[in-house]
Order: sequence, then C-alpha cells, then structure tokens
Amino acid sequence: MPPVRKAVIPAAGLGTRVLPVTKVVPKEMLPIVDTPAIQYAVEECVAAGVDDILIVTGRGKRAIEDHFDRQPELEAELEAKGKTDELAAVRRSAELARVHAVRQLSPLGLGHAVSVARDHVGDEPFCVLLPDELMVDAGPLRALIAAHEATGTSAIGLAEVAPEDISRYGAAGVEPTDVAGVLRVTALVEKPPADEAPSNLSVAGRYVFTPAIFDALARITPGQGGELQLTDAMVLLLAGEGLHAAVIERRHDTGNKLDYLKANVEFALRRPDLAAEFGSWLAEVVRRDGL
Repeated sequence: MPPVRKAVIPAAGLGTRVLPVTKVVPKEMLPIVDTPAIQYAVEECVAAGVDDILIVTGRGKRAIEDHFDRQPELEAELEAKGKTDELAAVRRSAELARVHAVRQLSPLGLGHAVSVARDHVGDEPFCVLLPDELMVDAGPLRALIAAHEATGTSAIGLAEVAPEDISRYGAAGVEPTDVAGVLRVTALVEKPPADEAPSNLSVAGRYVFTPAIFDALARITPGQGGELQLTDAMVLLLAGEGLHAAVIERRHDTGNKLDYLKANVEFALRRPDLAAEFGSWLAEVVRRDGL
C-alpha cells in the first residue's frame, strides 16, 4: 500500500458565514492571531509527514497563491531594516511545503472541488483538509493516516456535537473495531433531523481517501443547489470498500464567528510572545465585566 504523500485543501468557497469581510478577503486568509487560517492547515500536513499540497481555489482567491509564493521586494525591505523575525515569518510560508494551486472554475460543491484534484493526486491515497476546521495540532490527521494504513480503506474524522446541533452537519453511525481508536462507519446521513440522526458524531473536515473516491465522485449526481456532495460519494465508498473513522477533539470551526474568536484566544494563549500579557489582560476583562 503506497504511503500518504499528498494533500488537497479545498479553498474555493465564498465564505458567506463571515460576511462582510469575505466580500474582498478570502475566508481562508482570515488571520488566527497573525497567521492566515489556511497556513495552519498546510503546517498540519507537514507535521503529519505530507508535504505535496494542492489548494483548490476559485475566483477572487489569488491572495492564497500569493501567500505561499516568494515576495522578493518585501523580503529585501525587511532584510535592509534588520527585521529578521519578520523576514523569517515571510519566508516560512513560501518554504513550508510544495504548494500547488488549481482553479475550480464553477462553484459546484465540495465533491466537485475534490474531483478536480484527480490529475494531481493520481493513483495514490491522499488527505483532504477543510481549512475552516482548525485543529490545535496534527494529531487528528496522523490518527486518520494510521487508520487508513491499518484498514486499507478511506478514513474520516468525526467530532461529537450537541445532539440538537447534529442537523447542521453530516452525521455518522459507527461501531468499534479491533484496532484501538479506529471505528467502522456504518451509516452516513447529510444534515439529518436530530431525532433521525444515527449518532451525535459529525463529519469534521479531515479525511484520508483512497483513489476510489474519484470513481465515486464520478458516479454521483448533483444535489441541492446543483452541487456534488462529498458525503454522497462517501456513501458509495461505505457500500463498496468500506469506510473507517477516528474521533477528533479540540477543533474550531473558523467559519463560525464565535468559534473564530475562540480560536484567536486559544492560539494567542499558546504563543510564548503573547500568552502572559494577553492572558493577564483577558483575566482583567473578565473580572471587570463580571463575566
């Protein structure tokens, strides 16, 4: 079985949940402290041993490609002024990994965005990371790669949500396996009513797919809004080669305004250069306002 060497990051969405800023700024470029959200996804891939990354972009997303490119004029200015830390940060984004980009020419859904990566991925297993879903480290992605290696099937990340919230997500039914931390997926339902959901485990934006996902995507038909749903293709995998999962903890949905703010607080408190002063200020705000 070939190793997982490549990743696909769909980044063509319009970001309507965080308007108005996303009218002109790609949602994937919204900063978590001082780093674009999509860079965390790339860093997560690299930390999991995956450094060949294809970003699927769309109209108005040129800033994403520019972020992972060199900027000689800016670098020369920073070097001339002796701003070594800033220079290192600018160069780091261009040197993290082998980053490629391809356009999704029409907004035909997440399934279609993954399908346009077929030529780049070829006949290999690969990761898919939704950059809206921000992980605190690469542990979940490593767990999914391990689940794939143990089972030979595709593996998806699942996260517990409040039962009353499951209708906002794809929901999975699961059963245990003999492999520690690996679940067998028995059902997948897109945005089910709470009383019909197979569990309160939602699909959580991290996947490791076998190449069979591309044939499955070619077989499905457009759903609501004329979009190809990735969940529909995963249902075909479930009925064919099978599908496994691992439960993910400590994630933020940065497309949700409240969760975006929480992510900024958590990541700031993990920064050695910010934690002490920011933490003290935050505690003072809580005391002052009686929160």
